[in-house]
Order: sequence, then structure tokens, then C-alpha cells
Amino acid sequence: MPLVRKVGRAVSQLLQSSACGCGVSIVPVRAIGVSPRQVASDASFHSVSFAQTDHPRVLITGGLGQLGVGLAKLLRKRFGKNNVILSDIRKPADNVFYSGPFIYADILDYKNLREIVVNNRITWLFHYSALLSAVGEANVPLARAVNITGLHNVLDIAAEHNLRLFVPSTIGAFGPTSPRDPTPDLCIQRPRTIYGVSKVHAELMGEYYHYRYGLDFRCLRYPGIISADSQPGGGTTDYAVQIFHDAIKTGKFQCNLKPDTRLPMMYIDDCLRATLEVMEAPAEALSMRTYNISAMSFTPEELAQEVQKHMPELEVTYDVDKVRQAIAESWPMNFDDRNARRDWGWKHDYDLPELVTTMFGFLGSDSRIAQAN
Repeated sequence: MPLVRKVGRAVSQLLQSSACGCGVSIVPVRAIGVSPRQVASDASFHSVSFAQTDHPRVLITGGLGQLGVGLAKLLRKRFGKNNVILSDIRKPADNVFYSGPFIYADILDYKNLREIVVNNRITWLFHYSALLSAVGEANVPLARAVNITGLHNVLDIAAEHNLRLFVPSTIGAFGPTSPRDPTPDLCIQRPRTIYGVSKVHAELMGEYYHYRYGLDFRCLRYPGIISADSQPGGGTTDYAVQIFHDAIKTGKFQCNLKPDTRLPMMYIDDCLRATLEVMEAPAEALSMRTYNISAMSFTPEELAQEVQKHMPELEVTYDVDKVRQAIAESWPMNFDDRNARRDWGWKHDYDLPELVTTMFGFLGSDSRIAQAN
């Protein structure tokens, strides 16, 4: 179709593959993905391992985005290097290309995507292709095509070929009328960005395909994701990474949110492990198809106090950005994830003290840290 081809060309210029966190809410990871050091080689799992003969054949769409490369590393450790295919419409960096199978895949090209699934005997599909909030608001027609039409292609192919399908959702799927403290799995959702709307659409369509066609659809709502390997990019929760960089470089940090603004957060290792564990969970254990997951919830003031335990001389001030503050105040303060913990044994490993210690461990042996310790 001419419109799809036209949109496809636009995608190659504008598409930002997402691990879906929450667009502007998620703390971004570098474009090429997560550094290998960000996924512990001895990561422990709270789920039962697959037998060697039961290894799935995995395709990750939008794999060069925020979480795809790190997820591929984790899955390859679990299931074998050649059983996990990373895909995107952009050219990967050399270290990504040579780390395991990579293939070009445009989610708007239904025929090509179907051929990839058939030719590679795919059994699991992780659908991370999406336009994030800021880009989506700047080009709503493109976001609608990628986030909704692309999703429909993936749903149809997954249903036809009996795939197990994972689509991430986000705290951005909630809005100012949602309960915030805590936010349950099932409640009113009225987001005000095309990205958030498309994620609610994905949750509902996945559930519909499950009940209508038997599709094994699984979805997690990610909180803000924090990684030592990320660079702050102007998002609402980016302060939670910026504070570490500024502490090490200057010993001073200016926060653009109010000190008592509480948001749910998670360290990247927990996020990737949760994604794998919900996919490994027995279907009969799942009471729903979309789950909240949570690890910690903190305010800028609480984070600063924890950082100052390592660097007592850190100076913290506040200069509130009204736009970001309004966004933050429309999002959940705490995620209620008791269903995930009950149904498939979700347990986080990183609380705030462990997060801060790990971040400083990755970000360096700066003289200020050495003196403080």
C-alpha cells in the first residue's frame, strides 16, 4: 500500500526503537543498547529454567532501542546465541552485529516480517518497536502507523503462527484520572500522549487476541528504568541518572522536579529479568495478560539523601520544570504489583541503597567518591 510504504520510509528516518518503558518517563539507554557489563553474567533467576531441548527460537523487533541489546544478551545466555535474533531497521554497531544473529525487519512490512518468522522457525517474539512520547507527539500520523498498525501486523502473525508474544507497556499508559498511590493492575487509564494511548491499545488488543484466538500474549508495565550506562536525555525521570553524573563531575546537582515527587523506578537488571521470567511462566499460572511490575519508589529528596551517604559534600538544589512536573504528577507514585508476585513469583533484587551503590560502582572511581569512602 502506498501509504504504508511512505510511512516506512519516514520510519527509517525517525523511528526510535523502544523498550517501551514510558517514552519521556523512562531513563534512556544508549541507542546501541545496554553495555554488556549492565547484564550480570551470573544473573540469578527466580523462575525455572527451560530444558535444553525446549529452547525457544526468539525474534526481538526494535532491538537497537533502549533494552533490546541487553535483553538479547540475557536471552542468549539462557537459550544459546543462535536461538535469539535481534532485528531493527537501522544498522547495528559492530559489537552488536558480531555478538549474535541480526536481521533487518520492518514491522510495517507484513510480508517480510511473516517470512522472517517462518524461515527462522520463530516461537517467541518480543515486540519493542515503537515511537516514544516526544517523537510521537511531534509526528502523530507516524506514531499511529508504527505503534498501532505495526502492532496489528505483529498480532496477526503471532496468532497465525502460534507464537508467544511479549509487548511492553509503561507507566505512561496511565493518566491524571488514574489512582496514583498505589496504581493497581486494573483501573481507569486515560493517557494524554499518542504513545500512552497506543500502549493502552496494545494491552487491550493483546488481551482480545488471547481470548478470541488463543494468542499467548504477555505484557509488563515498566516503571522508570535506570541504567548506569545511560546518558540523561531530557525525560521526566532522567534526574535519577543525572544526579550520579553531576555528583561525580561537579559535586553539585540541580533537580527539575519537586523534592517530594514520588515515582516508581527499577534498575535495568531487574527489568530484563522480569521480562524473561514472565515469558517463562506457565500459561496456567497467569491470571491476567498485563501486569504491573515494581521494585522501588522514591522522591528526588530520598535519592539525594542516599547519594549523599556516598558523597556527603554533594550540593542539591531544585529548579522545577513545570512541564515535567505536570507529567510526573499525572503518573503513578507507586505500582501495585502483588499479582505479578503472586502469579509468577516476581521478586526484585535492587532497592534504593543497592541501586545507588551499583550506579557508583559502574560510573567510576572518582576522587570525590574515594575521599568520601
